[in-house]
Amino acid sequence: MKACVNAEAGPDSSGKRRSLRRILTACVVAICSGGALNASALDVDGILHSDVLRDPLHAAPPVLRSGVTLPGDAEPLACDVSPEIPAQLSLEVAIDLAMCSNPQVRAAWAAIKVQSGAVGEAKAAYLPTLTGSVSRLSDKTWFPGSANAGTRTTGNTVYAALTWRLLDFGGREANLSAAKSLLDAASATHDATLQKTLTAVIQAYFEVQTAQAASAAKQEAVSIASGTLQTARRREARGAGSNGDTLQAETTLARAALDMSRAEGDLNKAKAVMVYAIGAPPGTKVSLVSLGPPKTEELASSLADWLAQAEQSHPAIEAARAQVDAARARADVARSEGRPSLDLSASSYQNGRPGQGLSTTQTRERLMGVTLNLPIFEGFARTYKIRGADALVEQRAAELLDVEHRVAMEVVQAYSDASAALKNLEASDTLLRTAQSSLASSQRKYEKGAADVLEILSTQKALAEAQQERIRCVSEWRSASLRVIAAAGQLGVAKVRDASQN
Repeated sequence: MKACVNAEAGPDSSGKRRSLRRILTACVVAICSGGALNASALDVDGILHSDVLRDPLHAAPPVLRSGVTLPGDAEPLACDVSPEIPAQLSLEVAIDLAMCSNPQVRAAWAAIKVQSGAVGEAKAAYLPTLTGSVSRLSDKTWFPGSANAGTRTTGNTVYAALTWRLLDFGGREANLSAAKSLLDAASATHDATLQKTLTAVIQAYFEVQTAQAASAAKQEAVSIASGTLQTARRREARGAGSNGDTLQAETTLARAALDMSRAEGDLNKAKAVMVYAIGAPPGTKVSLVSLGPPKTEELASSLADWLAQAEQSHPAIEAARAQVDAARARADVARSEGRPSLDLSASSYQNGRPGQGLSTTQTRERLMGVTLNLPIFEGFARTYKIRGADALVEQRAAELLDVEHRVAMEVVQAYSDASAALKNLEASDTLLRTAQSSLASSQRKYEKGAADVLEILSTQKALAEAQQERIRCVSEWRSASLRVIAAAGQLGVAKVRDASQN
């Protein structure tokens, strides 16, 4: 404040009021931000156009300025104003589109801003409040039936008051602690919403990949059935085969065509779900980048490691813990409200007080006092409020325990599914290679007349089933391996990129 007083003095008196207003603004900013006043602080124009006055008490968390970064990622999420869907949609781009358009993510982000405002209000309770009013009054008095014409007085009244709570025995501190805990809960809830959205997008993306693979397999089955029909017709034309064999081949081809049509319908349905998941307009055409063959590698960590990571940093668990801390702080607030408080007040009146008539003479009044507030009896309301606050702590603690159990169960189930999917993946690869070899052998034998149509149709059916099992096992492995990461709360774009290559 001494620096502010020294800065006010100057030889130029013509612009004193304007300079004083600018200097006072700089002083308020310096005091509220806890910094020293220097030459740069007097740059009021720069201050007014910066974020200093928007958040002078530094209530907003760093994530509101730096942006959201998912676990394992180096760069924060960036949303374009008008994102465009590329011709070949990769999983990373699909995630970015979903993160920037999902309404639940936006609502959770807004909740962080709302709670940061509550933190600012709690911090503001440590500062004094200053109010003032200026009135222009015209007071006319006359006496009906009297020769006296009466009087008319016109003047200004000025009122200013300052109040400052000096001591409240921990009430403001507990309230600030509760607000900060709720802000931590809002941030963790936002992270949990991101994880949930990320999981939904990945699931939709892999369902489209599975549907595309199934459609391609059905097309291959149609091609194989068509080749078998052509061979059956040539054998019938040479007299080496019967018309019954040709009819059976035609039936198989018609069945394969029906399966292909259903697979195309499932693919279109999966794409529609994918469009909704990424927030694109309905009817948007999407084409996904084909994924390479999966790698049969063991999970990076053991079950105990995944459980430890989930317990340490899962967003849902962090949010529940913050809720417990906030409930305990609220209980402290309820107790502190029944304790004494000490307030400092100062008032200045010119030409009367608010609500009074205008004085005929110029008056000035200054008041200053210290008030000690002593809550004596509130009808036992405080007792029941404290009991309710303590019960809320118990409730939040029970909810935390439930969330920890639920997350642990999700990790165990996802890890078990991933382990089983990995074994099934290896078995399905062996089954597919065997079925392909069997069909190739049957085709050579059938063309040479060493096998009947039933054998080749049987091997075709076996190959179709093996392809379907392979597609299912690949989808289960990719989904389960990523679900383990998501269940542990460690899912990020970098890990998605690594896992999608498996």
